[in-house]
Amino acid sequence: MTRASLDKQPADVAAMFDSTAERYDLLNTLMTGGQDRRWRREVVRAVAARPGERVLDLAAGTGTSSVPFAESGAETVACDFSLGMLRVGVRRQEGVERLSFVAGDALRLPFADDSFDAVTISFGLRNVADTIAALRELRRVARPGGRLLICEVSHPPNPLLAFGHKAHLKVGLPLLAKVSSNPDSYHYLAESTLAWPDQAALARIIQDAGWTKVRWRDLTFGVAALHHAVNPG
Repeated sequence: MTRASLDKQPADVAAMFDSTAERYDLLNTLMTGGQDRRWRREVVRAVAARPGERVLDLAAGTGTSSVPFAESGAETVACDFSLGMLRVGVRRQEGVERLSFVAGDALRLPFADDSFDAVTISFGLRNVADTIAALRELRRVARPGGRLLICEVSHPPNPLLAFGHKAHLKVGLPLLAKVSSNPDSYHYLAESTLAWPDQAALARIIQDAGWTKVRWRDLTFGVAALHHAVNPG
């Protein structure tokens, strides 16, 4: 399997996710100790999609994160650059109304300006080669006043919890990798999480991309965080 590294070459990252598509949702649950399901519920509440709205779920993978938006009545687009993930998603989510799957690169989204009332990305922004460019693309396709919601790994502000979290990433995940059929996924997750900016730094990046009213809320003591913002138009 192609080993994705922190230079985040799109072909390498896509190949890694293609190879884990069938087990991706299970892999997330194992790596987060089941917390990913609770975090996704928080995303659904924060996006607060309404009937008649259009929602873009970027880096949607198999579409598990997209289904609740469609079920709320919003026309939902699950977009990802891994064709393997999209194929699994189309099969698993067959029959879900108001949900469509689209292949797309976060740096060159295949949508017109001002297309969506809300744009969201969960655990995918750190996989993009150029974070601020992706945030600007999301702003381009969001309507004036449109909402941005990012759910991403983060860093616990408590020093003791931060130490334990780093130990889990440096020791726990490599141990899981040894007994996994997808060891590269575990190593990449640990490396990309350790290198990712903290909550305040990510908020500054979001502001630099042109979004306003940026705020964040920690999940599970800061292991993950929700960042909210608004497109000023």
